[in-house]
Amino acid sequence: MKITINGKLVEATEGQTVLQASIANGVYIPHLCYHEKVGAAGKCRACVVEIEGMRGLQTSCSVPVREGMVVNTNTQNALNAQKLVIDLMLSSGTHDCLACEQNGNCELQDAAYFMGIERASVQYGEINREFDTSSEFVYVERNKCISCGRCVAACNTTVVNQVLDFGHRGHHTEIVFDTDKKMGESTCVQCGECSQMCPVGAIVDKNARGKGRPWDLKKVETVCPYCGVGCKLELHVDPKTNKIVKVRGVEDAPTNKGMLCVKGRYGFDFVGHSDRLTTPLIKENGKFREASWEEAIELVASKLTEVKDKYGADSIMGLASAKVTNEENYTFQKLIRTAIGTNNVDHCARL
Repeated sequence: MKITINGKLVEATEGQTVLQASIANGVYIPHLCYHEKVGAAGKCRACVVEIEGMRGLQTSCSVPVREGMVVNTNTQNALNAQKLVIDLMLSSGTHDCLACEQNGNCELQDAAYFMGIERASVQYGEINREFDTSSEFVYVERNKCISCGRCVAACNTTVVNQVLDFGHRGHHTEIVFDTDKKMGESTCVQCGECSQMCPVGAIVDKNARGKGRPWDLKKVETVCPYCGVGCKLELHVDPKTNKIVKVRGVEDAPTNKGMLCVKGRYGFDFVGHSDRLTTPLIKENGKFREASWEEAIELVASKLTEVKDKYGADSIMGLASAKVTNEENYTFQKLIRTAIGTNNVDHCARL
């Protein structure tokens, strides 16, 4: 269908909202509670626009497009309302951008920049909420929370772990875990979806704090090595040390749509771990010694042949690894089935 946004005729599709159509056509409207995965929320009111034939301002994240619709995102009324909402959000928390982990990757910061807000004009009475550092992988700083509800919706309806919710009332409203427990004491499975969905710096990956700002890190897409689902990962790598700082799920990946389990998101420390073997080891007289690949492979082959000749092929079994590629696993099972001659082959991801 054809709709008009800010005087320009553009294309939109059935089922899109005004916000989605605007984004698809390169028109930025400030929005904080909306995300593609959690859908329209209408909580933050930052995305208000004027639509001909509709009274007052409308939240663009909740209004579906229709043929011939005329939308204005940049009228003075709309801009004033958008600016007021962003201003109040900046006023209602501790948004110390210079030291924040999300500096350069913060949607509130982007909206403030777009609206030309350098500092908040209102000063609320401060509520110094305790930082929650109790969980293994997620760091929660409620003073930066803008109560957009994206983490709550994602936890309850996207990954369906049903741990997060809003608690308390008024200015004291904050996100809570289960019955207002610390995250580390709750039923949270540490999937990190709340961290990925948070538009500000209220929920961040604990192990990534202080390891590099967004523009310092190189982003590399790959596939998770842990199981057969094939979740797509975006590795954030420090180019100076060549170490992975954090992992994000790729939002448009068909397999996982940005979602990850605790292993996929946080189980990457094995990649550059100092305990990893760099050369084959052979045990002699109860102690390991370093060996060449040729020597190690020859020893393994001779021992397997000896066992097969003495006890038969079915006395041998092979256990494949989830941390190698599908091609390597295919080659391994082919080795077990054809070279050795047994179907005794299994995979660690199934156990």
